[in-house]
Amino acid sequence: MLARVLGCALLVSLPAGGASCRAAPAMETISYGPAPAQQADLRLPTGKAPFPVAILIHGGCWRAAVSRSDTDALAAALTRRGIATLNIEYRRVGDPGGGWPGTFADIAAASDHLAAIAAAQHLDLRRVTIIGHSSGAHLALWEASRPRLPAPWSAVALHPVSVVAIDGPATLAPFVGRDAQACGGPAIVPLMGGTPTQKPRDYRLASAADHLPLGVRQLLIEAVFAPIMQPYAAQARASGDTVDVLTPPGATHHDIIEPGTPNGAAVVDFIVSKAFPPPGR
Repeated sequence: MLARVLGCALLVSLPAGGASCRAAPAMETISYGPAPAQQADLRLPTGKAPFPVAILIHGGCWRAAVSRSDTDALAAALTRRGIATLNIEYRRVGDPGGGWPGTFADIAAASDHLAAIAAAQHLDLRRVTIIGHSSGAHLALWEASRPRLPAPWSAVALHPVSVVAIDGPATLAPFVGRDAQACGGPAIVPLMGGTPTQKPRDYRLASAADHLPLGVRQLLIEAVFAPIMQPYAAQARASGDTVDVLTPPGATHHDIIEPGTPNGAAVVDFIVSKAFPPPGR
């Protein structure tokens, strides 16, 4: 369980015939800031431009131990299906400037940078989705919540049409304590620099569940974190957001982002079919 949660480098037991963590090289690596971690891999599909875009945010318990290589295979699979992908790196706990608020500032800056490169790369900013896995699911939902936050967080450069949360939490405070089991030690308190009691305002700012409705279609993919995702799905629906849920049979935390597995292939199909709804829906 722990090896699967912490990422590709520690993955120990893919099913027979499953895909490895390797993926096709990125077309271009871009920088969105001066720090070494402030980079992203841009992949462009073949076909007619402008292209829809998926921003990918990897997981790894918000720690520097896991990198964007964890979501390389998913990014490559989506690009093969006609979607441009921006697989982002960001400062995490263990990196200089990582944690609150630096990690969140990087997610915002990387997403906003898409607007700066859209014209040159033939990207369609009317069709953008944000995808996150594990702790990256929390960050993806947070990025989708930014227009509902106070300044300066609310100054967004683009508005996604959907957000995809793959087996991860939508809120932080209720997960404190349980994170140690999933991550092999406390992860959220180090991320936030204090407990929910010590920093209630920051925890609220950092949790999408406290800012519903998000106003975008939400795609939730459940596996080992289904027990904490299901109450959020009900809460998001009750707020008025459109929520679609995929629960692949027998899914593990990591096979759902490996397109060479049946569950990973189902996740790619789910994203391709639902992340970019036609206008008016």
